[in-house]
Amino acid sequence: MRTPRLSRRDFALGSVSALAAASWSRVYGANESLRLASVGVGGKGWDDLNQISASPKVSAAALCDTDESDKFLGRAATKFKDAKTFTDWRKLFDQHKTFDAVSVSTPDHMHAPVALPAMALGKHVFCQKPLTHTVHEARQMKLAAKKYGVVTQMGNQIQSHEAYRTAVKLVRDGTIGKVKEVHSWQSGKMGWILAPDRPKGADPVPEKLHWDEWLGSAPSRPYKKSLYHDFNWRAWQDFSNGQLGDFGCHILDPVFMALGLTAPTTVRAKRSEMNREVWYRSSVVEYEFPGTDRTADKTVKVTWYDGEGKGPARDKLGLKADVKLPGSGSLLIGTKGSLMVPHVAMPKLLVDGDAPAIKPEAAVNHYTTWADACRGEGKTTSHFDYASALTEAVLLGTVALRVPDETLKWDTAALTVTNSKEATALLTKPYRKGWEPKWV
Repeated sequence: MRTPRLSRRDFALGSVSALAAASWSRVYGANESLRLASVGVGGKGWDDLNQISASPKVSAAALCDTDESDKFLGRAATKFKDAKTFTDWRKLFDQHKTFDAVSVSTPDHMHAPVALPAMALGKHVFCQKPLTHTVHEARQMKLAAKKYGVVTQMGNQIQSHEAYRTAVKLVRDGTIGKVKEVHSWQSGKMGWILAPDRPKGADPVPEKLHWDEWLGSAPSRPYKKSLYHDFNWRAWQDFSNGQLGDFGCHILDPVFMALGLTAPTTVRAKRSEMNREVWYRSSVVEYEFPGTDRTADKTVKVTWYDGEGKGPARDKLGLKADVKLPGSGSLLIGTKGSLMVPHVAMPKLLVDGDAPAIKPEAAVNHYTTWADACRGEGKTTSHFDYASALTEAVLLGTVALRVPDETLKWDTAALTVTNSKEATALLTKPYRKGWEPKWV
C-alpha cells in the first residue's frame, strides 16, 4: 500500500511529529531569497520590516496590519509593491505556502497568538520584545521553537550593538572580577499613560482600522481615540507589560548574557498605585538568581528600578561623587571594580587606579543575522531558548507587581509560584473566544 504524501502543513501541525525537523525543513539555494511575511508593519514593525528586508537574500512576500492607513499598511504596500497585503494574519496564514518566515511586530498581547501557529506551520520567526505577554506563553514559545525546528530571534536588537557586546565580553573576561550584585533601571517618563483608568463611552472607529482584529485575543472593549492604537497601548495591562516589559528585555539582556543567568528563585516587588487596567508609574523589583561561575556567591541579587527620575540610591552603589548615572542602564558590582552599562552607549569601567582601555567588540546585524540563519548560514543569539528565559524573568517581575510586597518563590521546572496561588494564576490569562492559542 502506498503511503499518502503529507503536506507541509500536516507535518507542522503534528501528524508526523516524531520525525526530525531536518527531514522537512526547506533547503535554500545559494541565490534563493527568504520570503518574508511581516505581521505588524507600523511603528517598530516598519523598522523591523525594513531592517530584515535590507538583506539582498530577503524578499518581502506578504504584509499584514490591522490598520490600512498610509501610516501603516498603506506605506508598506507602497514601498514593497510585489508583496500581498492582509488585514488579518489568519488569512495570511491560510496562504502559508507563499512565505518562509514571519516577523511579528504587534502589541505584546498578540506576539504568542501569531508566532505559535507560524512555528507550527514550519515558519522561522522573528518576534519583538518582550517575547510574550505572559510567563506561560514564553515557555510555550521555547517549546514550539524546539518542536518545529525553526530559526528564531527576539527583537532585542541592542544585544547585537557594540556597546552591549563589549559589556558582555568585559564581564566574561573577568575584568571586574566576580559579580556581587546588579542594579538596573529605566528612569524615563512613561508618556504613554494618558488616562488613570478606562474611560467611558466610545469613539468612532477610523475607517481603515480593523478594530476587532486589532484587539485579537484581548477582551473586547470600545475604541477610544489615541488611548490604545497606535502607540499608547503600552499603558494598558490587557495589551502590554508596562515599563518593565518594554525595557527589561533590553536592559537586563547584557546582565543575563554576561553572567549566564537562568531562572530566578525569588522575586519581590513594590510599586506606586495601580488598578486592574493601567500599569504603575514607578516600581522596584528584586530578583534573586542562582549564582554562576561569574558571580561571587551562590546567589546573586539583581534589582530593577523604573519610573520618571527613579533609580538606585547612590549609597548602595559605592560610586565616587563624580560618577554620573545614565538615565537608563545597569551597574554590575564586582570584586575588582564595577561596570556601568548605559542603555545603548559604551560601557565604562569603574575600578581603583587607572582603568584599562576598552577594546570595543564589533557590532553585528541582529536582523540579517536571523535572515541568514533561516537560510542555513550562521546562528542567532536571541533565539527563543535564550529569549524565553529572559522574558520569563522579566514577566515574573510584572507578576510580582500585581502581588506587591510578597516574596514569591519560583519553581521554574513546575512553572509555578510555590507560595502564592494568586501569583500562579497570573502566569497565564483568559483569551477572547475564537482567539485562543493552541499550546504545544
